[in-house]
Amino acid sequence: MFKKIMKGGKKPSKSDVNESLLYTSGPTGNRNSAPAPANVVGNHASRTGAAASGPNFLAGSPPSGTIEPLPMFRDVPVSEKQNLFLRKLNVCCYVFDFTDTLKSAREKEIKRQSLMDLVDFIQSGSGKISDACQEEMIRMISVNIFRCLPPATHENTGQEVTDPEEEEPCLDPAWPHLQLAYELLLRYVVSSDTDTKVAKRYIDHSFVLKLLDLFDSEDPREREYLKTILHRIYGKFMVHRPFIRKAINNIFYRFIYETERHSGIGELLEILGSIINGFALPMKEEHKLFLVRALIPLHKPKPVAVYHQQLSYCITQFVEKDYKLTDTVIRGLLKYWPVTNCQKEVLFLGELEEVLEVTQAAEFQRCMVPLFRRIARCLSSSHFQVAERALFLWNNEHIVSLIAPSRSVIVPIICEALEKNIQSHWNQAVHGLTVNVRKMFMEMDAELYEECRRRYEEKEAKAKELEEQRQLNWKRVADAAAEREGDAMITD
Repeated sequence: MFKKIMKGGKKPSKSDVNESLLYTSGPTGNRNSAPAPANVVGNHASRTGAAASGPNFLAGSPPSGTIEPLPMFRDVPVSEKQNLFLRKLNVCCYVFDFTDTLKSAREKEIKRQSLMDLVDFIQSGSGKISDACQEEMIRMISVNIFRCLPPATHENTGQEVTDPEEEEPCLDPAWPHLQLAYELLLRYVVSSDTDTKVAKRYIDHSFVLKLLDLFDSEDPREREYLKTILHRIYGKFMVHRPFIRKAINNIFYRFIYETERHSGIGELLEILGSIINGFALPMKEEHKLFLVRALIPLHKPKPVAVYHQQLSYCITQFVEKDYKLTDTVIRGLLKYWPVTNCQKEVLFLGELEEVLEVTQAAEFQRCMVPLFRRIARCLSSSHFQVAERALFLWNNEHIVSLIAPSRSVIVPIICEALEKNIQSHWNQAVHGLTVNVRKMFMEMDAELYEECRRRYEEKEAKAKELEEQRQLNWKRVADAAAEREGDAMITD
């Protein structure tokens, strides 16, 4: 999506030395905040940590009657607009308690109207705002959005993370103001009037880290805004691109190896899908390391089903960009293949098909033996969905075209699984699909398949003979023991 995405070797912008005056909302509230990249000091706090206050922090309800409605921008002359802009920002710095809908209702409405007017003013581009106004605007946005997130559901109940589609989402009651603060930030970032050289003083590394912390919000509406805003920041502020990628990496590392709990992994992967799409070729080594160290291990956590669709897209993008990564990806999938979770196996088989669709013959031959050993186990799975999904691979013409030239290696691996399905699988749909796959191999190379089936039958006959011999030996032992017991009774 972004052309020349890797352009951006400029020196990163320095954080403002008076950062506490700009971002006075205190540390972000993220239990899963990632460690800061090597050359960055991040200020991360837990969900329950208290927000710090600064000299300009106006959290809490103001005294009744101290906030009065301000005129609309369209109702004042141009010379007064900058001053009115600052006054509206000052009003919007108050953070209200939304747990009580009746408390400060008048002041809340005045703030909401002021936020809407600020959004309209930025969106209209009717006047370029000064550097001082930009600084104050980012400070006001920070006061509103950078806050301690409420305890996650599992922190209150101790329950395991579940699929968010199966339960009601947790919605922030302060969303009427939060949404407008996010909308204002979005309009500021995408505005053609925004000069990145000026804006990067305020939207700096610290600001980006705090945005990333908020991805752990349980409110899907907030995560959607964050996804769009971070995506736009990545596109507009080239100097921040390496930093953003490192920071996202760190979130993934902590999720994979420590917590396995984070609400925004899917949204972060969506952003990365667009970033990967724009990687320049030949691909840099750091991007390949990201694939191996972060993306492939994301298949390991239990809640992979929640973000698997976005993860699969990112993985496929890598293979499409560089076909030589196919072997790395497939072996990575096999490394983290679920052994006891059938639902995850179905997801992995679907992803495997997407990867094989963009795989070339030379790369396929490098990994086909371990790959089809795993597929053979799936074919004979007692869980019908796993067996059915594995059999569906043969409905893909490209996969069949990859298998055909290597059938002398693949057929001996999967023949036994096919024959066992036909003889004894309990599910009729699996039985029918297996017959179709066997017919396909018979048409492809009847002599080869018959030879493999003959070997399988000989193996089964030998196994049956050994089992009969084993039963006979046990019978002899039992008879001898009974005879000895009888002799003992007679002697007594």
